[in-house]
Amino acid sequence: MVFLGLLILAPAAHAVNVNFKPVADGVYAYVGDKGARTYDNEGLNANIGLIVTPAGAILIDSGASYQSARKIQEAVRRVTPQPIKWVINTGGQDHRWLGNGYFLAQGAEIIAHANARADMLARGGDHLTGLTAALKERADGTVPTLPTRFIEGLDTPLTLGGITLELRHRGGGHTPGDMMVWLPSRKVLFSGDIVYVNRMLGVIPVSNTQAWLAAFKVIEDLQPRHIVPGHGEVTDLPTAAADTRDYLLALRAHMKKAVDEGVEVSAAVKSFNAQPFMRLLNAGELMPGNASRTYLELERE
Repeated sequence: MVFLGLLILAPAAHAVNVNFKPVADGVYAYVGDKGARTYDNEGLNANIGLIVTPAGAILIDSGASYQSARKIQEAVRRVTPQPIKWVINTGGQDHRWLGNGYFLAQGAEIIAHANARADMLARGGDHLTGLTAALKERADGTVPTLPTRFIEGLDTPLTLGGITLELRHRGGGHTPGDMMVWLPSRKVLFSGDIVYVNRMLGVIPVSNTQAWLAAFKVIEDLQPRHIVPGHGEVTDLPTAAADTRDYLLALRAHMKKAVDEGVEVSAAVKSFNAQPFMRLLNAGELMPGNASRTYLELERE
């Protein structure tokens, strides 16, 4: 009886449940966990997009692992019988592209911006090491797999099944290859990691906040009806501006002044007024690193 009681009390391992919800006609989004990568969420702490056309489905980002990519495909099949023809990687972060190998084996074309290639090559191994530590056996089968097609330039139109997408790149943002997918016929934007809502964005060593804000200016010019952010709930432009743009502007203004006045980095970080943004999830954890990396970026400019 004691043994049975222990079995009952033992915590059960949970599996991530991937389901796409409608955003607009023929357009869907899976909203991932807003916290860190964990065994239970299988590294899917980011959003995945889906566009259904008469000639096949388009997946926006491939997930964090081979096994979670399989779950993404199963979720797609619950929406449409159309095969996934294209997978578009919106950047070089792990949950944007480490599922590529699975979809490549299914015959999909994998598309990313050329600026993502070096970043993927440089960080893919480290990404997999970190994911394996968190996901354990749920990372099995995952091999960093580069896209099969790299596009160049700022704006690139692509058409499948009569549906035209516009890929927008402004030099990066969260990662060098950050690229947005604009669907003008539905006024829906898949922003990738250019937009975070509900949770704090991450300025990491490969980030460029100046390019990030240039990309956000594109969003303001497009005036999308719906934004599927990289992280957080499907949103609108005012919320995206409040949670992403305004924070980046505040960081850059404070750190530029500190650099210009010769204030040392640790003092500049401590004096930044973070209070307006502490409402965002993970803010306390991410704020110091964001501030210090932005200071170092301003020093280089």
